[in-house]
Amino acid sequence: MGTVFSFDVRGGPPQAVRAALDAAVGSLHRVNEVFSTYREDSQVSRMARGELTVGECDPEVAEVLELGAEAERASDGWFSMRYEGRLDPTGIVKGWATERAARLLSGVPGVSGVSVNGGGDVQLLGVPGAERPWRVGVSDPLRPGGLAAVVSAAGADELAVATSGTAERGAHIVDPRTGRSAVTDLVAVTVVAPRLTWADCWATAAFAMGSREALAWLESLPDVEALLITAGDEVRCTGGLARRLG
Repeated sequence: MGTVFSFDVRGGPPQAVRAALDAAVGSLHRVNEVFSTYREDSQVSRMARGELTVGECDPEVAEVLELGAEAERASDGWFSMRYEGRLDPTGIVKGWATERAARLLSGVPGVSGVSVNGGGDVQLLGVPGAERPWRVGVSDPLRPGGLAAVVSAAGADELAVATSGTAERGAHIVDPRTGRSAVTDLVAVTVVAPRLTWADCWATAAFAMGSREALAWLESLPDVEALLITAGDEVRCTGGLARRLG
């Protein structure tokens, strides 16, 4: 997936946690083998060439394609699984794989909290300790090294934070209408939601929309809050975001 993952697991028997970590890392490597669009031998690449059908692929491929189709419908096409006319589900794969790894780890008996960070997008489950919620810093895209906000998972059993923008990877988000890099007034969109699968999709779609349309759309989604930062250093947010900051 071309990124770095980090894991923070609280509680649980050390041997069981170690085994679960090995399984989680193994699952991420397998996801890369199956879904990478840069590998000629991946199942997604072979599907794009017509060498495989969905039914001939691992069951996870059908699962991801169904989730991606749902994201396309919910975003009115602003989220897309196609790039230059080819199947490309990478926009949903990282969030989905990170969330899946976190849930695998949280299933270990005795584990009280899990945080998995996949390239800056984070899935939080449980708590890190008594009376201590998980907290995630959101980088300020216009001030390197600074924070735009700190998101708290207080009161939530699961919470995800995903950011899409140009600060780290440049203009890599595609406008599905044109097939070219999205040109908007935004430099970053951070979405807070229970599941990283969706938070990641919504952040990507919102960035492609631009701030005005994105804010209204994000407000309409249940259990979703967001922080939008424009190139003009304007900060816009959904109405309920304040309760998640701390």
